[in-house]
Amino acid sequence: MTYSFAIVPRYAEIDQQGVVFNGHYLTWFDEACTGLFDHLQVSYPDLIAAGLDMQVVHTEIDFRAPVRWREAVRVAVECRRIGDTSFTLGFTVLGTDAAGHELPRVCGSNVYVVVSTDDWAKRPIPDTVRAALRSVASQ
Repeated sequence: MTYSFAIVPRYAEIDQQGVVFNGHYLTWFDEACTGLFDHLQVSYPDLIAAGLDMQVVHTEIDFRAPVRWREAVRVAVECRRIGDTSFTLGFTVLGTDAAGHELPRVCGSNVYVVVSTDDWAKRPIPDTVRAALRSVASQ
């Protein structure tokens, strides 16, 4: 199963070339990650209350084609890897061409590490989070 998060670029996200400024894709990835966890019914406030958080420790972005102002796209999310204390989410920004075909515009990934909010040291991925991530794991 792949989850996707709808985005319509806001005026402030557009650069002088008339396309989405590259830094905004990281924001979109973060919004899609939060949406994914909401969709999987993994409560971020519950993680924080349990003294856990997630930090991005590595990110990659590959540009394929521009996204323009007010162009409806979606960010598809899948879990690419689950380790002991970290996991990798893959993101694909998908837009529709003039013929109605959905094509990747930007692809990327984030590696997240679960940490304690007390000392910011690595912690094992909680079982509830691990099970939720398995449901969106790529084959």
